[in-house]
Amino acid sequence: MTALADPVDSSHATDAAAVELVNVSSSYGRTKVLNEVSLTVKQGGVTALLGPNGAGKTTTLKVVSGLLRPTSGQVRLHGAEVTRTTSYERAKDGICHVPEGRGVYRSLSVRENLTMMSPPRSVDQNIERATATFPILGQRLSQTAGTLSGGEQQMLALMAAYLRNPTVVLVDEPSLGLAPIIVDAVFEFLKTLRAEKVSLLLVDQYATRALAIADDAYVLRRGNIVFAGAAAELRDGNMFDRYIGEGLS
Repeated sequence: MTALADPVDSSHATDAAAVELVNVSSSYGRTKVLNEVSLTVKQGGVTALLGPNGAGKTTTLKVVSGLLRPTSGQVRLHGAEVTRTTSYERAKDGICHVPEGRGVYRSLSVRENLTMMSPPRSVDQNIERATATFPILGQRLSQTAGTLSGGEQQMLALMAAYLRNPTVVLVDEPSLGLAPIIVDAVFEFLKTLRAEKVSLLLVDQYATRALAIADDAYVLRRGNIVFAGAAAELRDGNMFDRYIGEGLS
């Protein structure tokens, strides 16, 4: 088993729920993908959602952000039911979804992407924040986003989780296909969000890295929750091998 990274301090997470899924099922046509999934993301905490490919992780994030309406169950944001609200309404209520696959406007420049992520009165300030966080973006402001490297595009996409001042961030496979040094930078950024008490629901192929910054963890298999508990419990070697050791590291 891959050595586990040192966990971060989780003392600032509260028991109050930022996001709750209650017995949520979801389908694509006749294909059922989620089967009565229940999970909680605590306010100011990090929840890792792990599992093999095809388990339903991305679908879960889409249900939370409103991109996909569940066939049954409830979605709650800060205690209020939002099951039938739109993704736009949920974004206004503080949810930011950073999808898998470099969620940037590829035909626009880096500066234009950052401008679209920012409230009109905060554009210049937010561009400064973005380039201070990832200095390489400051060297690419006039460059078309689609011509950036994969790592640079991921950095740019993650800025949406910073500049929009969200209360809840959903991050889907932020390290996928990136070089190790860029993966380090991505996880340092996620720690920054965590330190600012943003609630995170994180899906990532590097289970050990995700668990190292998480308070709680869930494991999905074939649309069913097979583990729900403290990340520290899942970091234990025996538990890790039992639930996620197959094909994940």
